Amino acid sequence: MGVTDKLWDALTTVIKISDNMVSLNSSVKAQQAKVEGLTERMIRLETTLELLLRTGGNTRKLPR
Repeated sequence: MGVTDKLWDALTTVIKISDNMVSLNSSVKAQQAKVEGLTERMIRLETTLELLLRTGGNTRKLPR
């Protein structure tokens, strides 16, 4: 019975690790999507800043 118990414990451990890997994989995918979204936003902000710096930023000032 000792060998059977050890084999059963090993099998359950492998199944638990497999479940954890599936969970981790979905978490990584979600984080990757967030990072890609932030990267896109950062690119837009950099572009806007670059355009404002090139034009001198005078296009949005209200007359006094």
